[in-house]
Amino acid sequence: MTENTITRQDVPFLDLAAQQAEVADEVLPVWEAQLRGAAFIGGSEVSAFEREYAEYVGVDHVVGVSNGTDALELAYRAIGVQPGDELIMPANTFIATAEAASRIGAVPVFVDVDDEHLLIDPDAVEAAITDRTRAIVPVHLFGQTAPMGPIRALAERHGIDVVEDAAQAQGASSEAGRAGALGRVAATSFYPGKNLGGAGDAGAVMTDDGGLAAIVRNLAAHGSSIKYVHDRVGVNARLDAVQASVLRAKLRRLERWNEARRAAAGRYGELLTGIDGVRLPAVRPGNTDVWHLYVVRVDERDRVLADLGDAGIGAGIHYPTVVPLTEAYASLGCRPGQFPVAERAAARILSLPMFPHLTAGQQERAAQALQNVVAR
Repeated sequence: MTENTITRQDVPFLDLAAQQAEVADEVLPVWEAQLRGAAFIGGSEVSAFEREYAEYVGVDHVVGVSNGTDALELAYRAIGVQPGDELIMPANTFIATAEAASRIGAVPVFVDVDDEHLLIDPDAVEAAITDRTRAIVPVHLFGQTAPMGPIRALAERHGIDVVEDAAQAQGASSEAGRAGALGRVAATSFYPGKNLGGAGDAGAVMTDDGGLAAIVRNLAAHGSSIKYVHDRVGVNARLDAVQASVLRAKLRRLERWNEARRAAAGRYGELLTGIDGVRLPAVRPGNTDVWHLYVVRVDERDRVLADLGDAGIGAGIHYPTVVPLTEAYASLGCRPGQFPVAERAAARILSLPMFPHLTAGQQERAAQALQNVVAR
């Protein structure tokens, strides 16, 4: 199963080439130096990126790792999640949030989301807490932070941890602070299509807890802090220097790129407001959204997606099936109708083109095409 389903057309859903072109002059000399020096794993580029990203997010420690799924697993393991422990998460996340739990024998417990913002519902979380609950895993979906105030209050009251899944929210914030700095530990992905993306797979774990950071770093290097001395059974999940150099260059542009996404979201709002059959996304009060995705809701979504493709407009679906109803999690016994808001949204959500280099003209074409196809 891929992370998303995307059609690629004349107005692209995503333009990664434009981002790469913008950083090429900075990155290529670094890559050449890495080739000459054979410095591929760890080293100054990785440690510099970790420092810079920690400062950006507002945490004391960042540990760069191989990808976002590994970041989640390492975060879960670092807080002491054991086989059989329960982790509460939204039903409408990407499967990696649950997959990382399953890989260590933990049990993902899925809950519904609120209908306005499609973010994890604190009331549903509270109803799902048991004596086996080890952590709540709020997902900062589509580019805005989950309701962290109520989530953190629940966690404190029940003596459990909060692990943020911040894979879609680099730079997003709420009144409590920036995504990635709002739980005990957080994980993110730098998959190329993210707001801050590499030239391949990469990820990071973020925390203010130096002890947790040390455990994550140890686990990611085969459970070893000293060569051939292994403190625990770990994995091979280190960030490579090639990706770190790309991420450093893009991090310097991230605020400007996120502002371009916000401007594009504002244009969509102007272009699409009042169109019958199109429900626009809403920003939660107090949030600063970074619009990783611009997700509308429409009836006859699959027909609309196909018609947009015929009209030359790239679009995506994030995600067509809620995780607990996928075949991978059939063993949990979840039933259709158990997550009514998330399931209803999954049948109607449609992601429109969104990237920092998206032009007003491209948006006008996409909006006009959407208006035409929903009216059919």
